[in-house]
Amino acid sequence: MRITILICLVSLAVLQANAQIDSALIRRTVRDTSSLKLNMDAVYDRPFFSFGKLPVTLGGYAEANYQHLGTNGVTEGSQFQMRRFTLFVASTIYERIKFLSEIEFEDGAKEIGIEFAAVDLELHPLLNLRGGIVLNPIGAFNQNHDGPKWEFVDRPVSATEMLPATWSNAGFGIYGKAFRRDWVLAYEAYLTNGFNDRIINNQSGRTSLPAAKLDPNRFEESYNGVPLITLKTAIKKQGLAEIGLSYMGGVYNKFREDGLPLDKKRRVDVFAVDMNTHIRPLDTYITTEWAWVLVDVAETYTQQYGRRQQGGFIDLVRPVYRGTVAGMPRSVINLALRAEYVDWNTGRFRETGDRIGDQLWGLTPGLSWRPGAQTVFRINYKIVRQTDLLGNPPAKTGGFQIGLSSYF
Repeated sequence: MRITILICLVSLAVLQANAQIDSALIRRTVRDTSSLKLNMDAVYDRPFFSFGKLPVTLGGYAEANYQHLGTNGVTEGSQFQMRRFTLFVASTIYERIKFLSEIEFEDGAKEIGIEFAAVDLELHPLLNLRGGIVLNPIGAFNQNHDGPKWEFVDRPVSATEMLPATWSNAGFGIYGKAFRRDWVLAYEAYLTNGFNDRIINNQSGRTSLPAAKLDPNRFEESYNGVPLITLKTAIKKQGLAEIGLSYMGGVYNKFREDGLPLDKKRRVDVFAVDMNTHIRPLDTYITTEWAWVLVDVAETYTQQYGRRQQGGFIDLVRPVYRGTVAGMPRSVINLALRAEYVDWNTGRFRETGDRIGDQLWGLTPGLSWRPGAQTVFRINYKIVRQTDLLGNPPAKTGGFQIGLSSYF
C-alpha cells in the first residue's frame, strides 16, 4: 500500500487549449494560456460564447458513449448512453463581481442538478468572496471534472463511489492566490451545508459518502445545523508540477431534535492529496489523486460499514502523434493508461483478525483522438477486479468503451 500511495504522489496535467471563433455577432472568449492556472481555476477555465452586447456568456459540454462490459462472463450486451449534457451561464455583473452557474443533465435528463451557482466578489488577489452553491474542493477531480478534459469514458471510481464526485453545497467562502515569478500559492476555505446520515443509512450496504447526494433538501437546509468545513491549498511551479492538499470535515448525524439529545456528534473527515505534472523528456502527462476517509460509525452498526476508507487513481497520457487526421490539422492522438484502487473498508474483523474485503482494483488502457483541444474521441478497455466483504475471489469485469465528449 505504501508503494501505491507513493505512486499516487506523482502527477499530471492534461493541458487544454482554447480556440477562438470570430464573427460579427458571436465570439469565443480568449484565454491567457501563459498564466499559472490551477485546478481551482477550472470552474472559469472553460470556453464561453458571448452574443453581441448581451451581458451573459454561454457554454457547455456533452458526453455520449457506447460500452460492452461483462462480469464473470455475464453481460448486458451493447449499451448506448448519453451520460451528460451540461450548460454554463456566466455574467460579469460589475467590474469585479461575476456570476457563474453550471447545470448538469445526466442520463438523458433522468437526473438534473445545479452543480455550481455562485457570485464572486474580487477584493484582492489574496482575498475574494464566494457565495451560493459551491463545489467543495476536496481533491482535484471534484473541481476539474469536465468530460472533454479527460482521456477516459468513466470517471475515477475513487472520485465517484468513495468520494462524492461533483459534490457541491450551499455556502460561503474565501479564496486567493499569491504569485512570485513562475510560482503560485493558492488557498480556498468554505463553510457549507454538509453530509447526512445517508452515508450509513443507504441501499449500498456500506459506508458511502456519495449516498449523501440523494438528500433532496441539502441545498435549502442543513441536516443538523453544523457547517461542513472544506479547506484546500495548492502550490504550482510553471513547467514543473501542481500539488494540492485538502481537507473536508463535519458532523453527519442528527444529534439533537427539538432540543432533545439523540446521539453524540459523529464526524466524517476526509483528507486528500493531488498532483499533476508533465514529464518533458518522456512527453508524458501524469495526474493523480489519493484520499482517506474517516467516519465515526456507531457501534450498533455491523463491521460491513467501514470506519476507514482510502483510494485513488493515477492517469498517464502520452501524445504519440500531432498533425493532420481526417483533414483536421491540429489533431493529437494520445495513448493513455489509468490505474485505480479503492478500499471501502480498511481494517480487520475483530473476531478473526482477517482482513476485511470490499476492495476494487482497476486498469484501463486507452487511445484517444483530439481533433481540437475541446473535443475528444476515446476508446478504452476496462479491467476491474472487485472483492466482496469476506475477501472471496474477486468478480472480474472487462470490456470496451467508446466515447465522444466535447465543449460547445
